[in-house]
Amino acid sequence: MTQAEKEQANGKEKEKEREKEKEKEQQRGVKRPIVPPAIPEPLQEQIQSSFVVVIHPGSRTLRIGRATDTLPVTVPHVIARRHKQSGQPRYEDTWLLREGLNKPESNEQKQNGLKMVDQAIWSKKMSNGVRRTPVSAEQARAYNCQIRPAVLDSSSRVKWTNTAHHPPYLVGEEALYVNPSDCYNIHWPIVRGQLNVHAGPGGSLTAVLADLETIWSNVIQKHLEIPLKDLKYYRCILLVPDIYNRQHIKEVVNMLLLNMGFSAIIVHQESVCATFGSGLSSACVVDVGDQKTSLCCVEDGVSHRNSRLCLGYGGSDVTRTFFWLLQRAGFPYRDCQLSSRLDCQLLQHLKETFCHLDQDISGLQDHEFQTRFPEAPALLYQVRLGDEKLQAPMGLFYPTTFGIVGQKMTSLQCRSQGDAEDPHDEHYLLATQSKQDPSSKSAADRKAICRPGGGLDGEMSGQGGMGDLSEMPRGCGSGNSGGGMQGEMDLGPVQGECLMGAGEVEEPLSAHLSRKTAIMSQFESKALGLDKAILHSIDCCASDETKRKMYSSILVVGGGLMFHCAQEFLLHRIINKMPPSFRRLVDNVDVITRPKDMDPRLISWKGGAVLACLDTTQEMWIHQREWQRFGVRMLRERAAFVW
Repeated sequence: MTQAEKEQANGKEKEKEREKEKEKEQQRGVKRPIVPPAIPEPLQEQIQSSFVVVIHPGSRTLRIGRATDTLPVTVPHVIARRHKQSGQPRYEDTWLLREGLNKPESNEQKQNGLKMVDQAIWSKKMSNGVRRTPVSAEQARAYNCQIRPAVLDSSSRVKWTNTAHHPPYLVGEEALYVNPSDCYNIHWPIVRGQLNVHAGPGGSLTAVLADLETIWSNVIQKHLEIPLKDLKYYRCILLVPDIYNRQHIKEVVNMLLLNMGFSAIIVHQESVCATFGSGLSSACVVDVGDQKTSLCCVEDGVSHRNSRLCLGYGGSDVTRTFFWLLQRAGFPYRDCQLSSRLDCQLLQHLKETFCHLDQDISGLQDHEFQTRFPEAPALLYQVRLGDEKLQAPMGLFYPTTFGIVGQKMTSLQCRSQGDAEDPHDEHYLLATQSKQDPSSKSAADRKAICRPGGGLDGEMSGQGGMGDLSEMPRGCGSGNSGGGMQGEMDLGPVQGECLMGAGEVEEPLSAHLSRKTAIMSQFESKALGLDKAILHSIDCCASDETKRKMYSSILVVGGGLMFHCAQEFLLHRIINKMPPSFRRLVDNVDVITRPKDMDPRLISWKGGAVLACLDTTQEMWIHQREWQRFGVRMLRERAAFVW
């Protein structure tokens, strides 16, 4: 017998002896420590990021992918549904058009906004110290009106989506290229960051959720190549807006866990995920999307609730304004219509190609663009443009240029309206506190009228339930929201002063409520410019140290501000308008538009993918069985933000 065989035999004998010892211990009743089998399983699953799907739904674009993917799948967030009956009237959600544009005062408001833009352009000197020479639209118009397109090709080689086999629905690019003469309704299920619930066809909450489920399921099967029956092995991370509608989030989570069948889910805010994706611990996150602009100060992975602000405008408003300016300058493609999906796509492309925020570029310049539409020849147009390319993106800083009248333009985080499934919510806590201390009832009544430091309680009407007054920013200095009722919302009252005046709390409750409603309707209809909104959000942070951090790290994400020189332009406006007291405290104001040279449109999604890999994520998962048993209460228990 060789030495190796002897060692092998000895090892087997020792193993047998250990087994005998265990049997004897069990007979004697000796207790041995038992490791719970449930602990390693989640840790093992958590490591498998390839089984985590990250979903970032936007108003115009859906980004979805595995947490291990370098880049997400990006598709237009649109669906075309076939009519159930022949002869049914065709319905299509608008893209660039929106309510509030056809009011009598809309045009006057646009003209006033444009005057302010022109004044701002003239007042800022170019890098050589010379003021810009303004270029009037008439100078470009005289040339553009003479332009006739050149035919590049008799066929554009672009075709309508083939619907000969009558598919019940089409998703993404296929939906965009459905022939208007076909029997399909076109739906965008998310508008301005909220579910697109409206009174028209396909506008019920049930229909919108069905559209979301169909789009997401289709993309998961087609692009991620995951069969829907296998989703029980996958987990999901859902990115939601900073200012969210609780009822809508609850319904979407219900759809993902129970209808689509994911095994577990994490719900997290876009702003916090943006800091994860950019590798920053703290930042004032400015998310300029296609239809909304949201701002929030994030510190060490926590979103400051009082600093959240949502502005009801975005990149599509810049596109529409650019079209208006092009028309003033004699735009040679005269058949362009805002009601056409393909024309909207073209205008979006022209904005991204031509517009900039570089004040050194001045004078008239010649450009060219092509039109390629189905059943039409490919055409080449020449166009001469001047200040239009700078005026349009400056609308983000002077939103009156958008000409939106009578619409809610500013939203704050709403207070929970209560949910029958969640009996122990903040309303329950408030009620039990007042029972424990009856003497605090009068103080609570006063608090309901006017919260210390400028906050109001009550509800603001508006789509999605956004904007409850209870989350009006408190403790704001020069940026308190109460002062911005004139002009462009210049923010004025001193710190600690209530929106309606500190000495007026004793008047009857009904009078306060009516005055509150009047003030807030005024507040909602005014749109802060992007620079003022950033200052306002930062000023609502609790301490000077936090404010200093935010000024030194302003993170711009989303696709709405991807213009040449946007970083320098925004930095200049922030430095010029920040409070003088902070100019001494802040060493370096920094605007970050491309962290790690990443596409700013993908940063929030990337942060969701990073979240899937963190050890601290383990306790945030909401499992399917838990959701079935406890429902929305799990969001209050597990969400990384105050639900």
